[in-house]
Amino acid sequence: MNYERKALEEIAVWERGLFKPPGWLERTSKTIGARINNLIPPKMHDIITTTIKSIVRTALFGAEYTPRRDVERTSDLELADQEGKRLFSLYQKIAVAEGAGTGAGGIMLNVVDFPALIAIKMKFLFELAHVYGYDTKHFAERVFILKVFQLTFSGPEKRAELLKSIKNWESEKGLWSSDADYSNNMDWETFQKEYRDAIDFRKMLQMVPGIGAVAGAWANYTILEELGESATNAYRLRRLNESALT
Repeated sequence: MNYERKALEEIAVWERGLFKPPGWLERTSKTIGARINNLIPPKMHDIITTTIKSIVRTALFGAEYTPRRDVERTSDLELADQEGKRLFSLYQKIAVAEGAGTGAGGIMLNVVDFPALIAIKMKFLFELAHVYGYDTKHFAERVFILKVFQLTFSGPEKRAELLKSIKNWESEKGLWSSDADYSNNMDWETFQKEYRDAIDFRKMLQMVPGIGAVAGAWANYTILEELGESATNAYRLRRLNESALT
């Protein structure tokens, strides 16, 4: 129980951080990102949207990201957290190496980096679900993963809606036992815009000659850090809510 109280305190800190007013760096990055986005041809925006849509549809309906790792059945939250930290450390290292490699390769490789980083994040989320005892073969668990992804890279208004959904997942998950129309009803344009707004400034630095490798490593490190924190606390919240109901 002491560990669970500690976890609840950490979750409360995380929740407050989700709605903290943006700092100078975040405000500046959004301004610069918006200006650059306006210079990008509509056709390129369409390509980016299509890329994101393709990867997320694969995550929702395909088997590509289903982990080989068995679904953990431990009821001990502390053990799940420890394994989750080990898993996160592994994927963060993979993301850092990928960012450094593409950052050193110039603009062409940075185009490759965009879908590669999303794929790394999806693989991490699918494996983390199994660490906390949730089987990603079930469609509802894939929807939950997508909500965690969106929560990390959305603005405050959308975050409030997504956090409410995550907190009430026990009653909501029954809506998503199977839904082939889910992906078709997604607002993909808003989805990709919010995601890009959240990472644009960091990834733009990756394209600067001379610092691309360092900037790419730093960008992917911080992006994975944010995702890992949100995903871990979302699953901890679910586990604690389920414990309270039993």
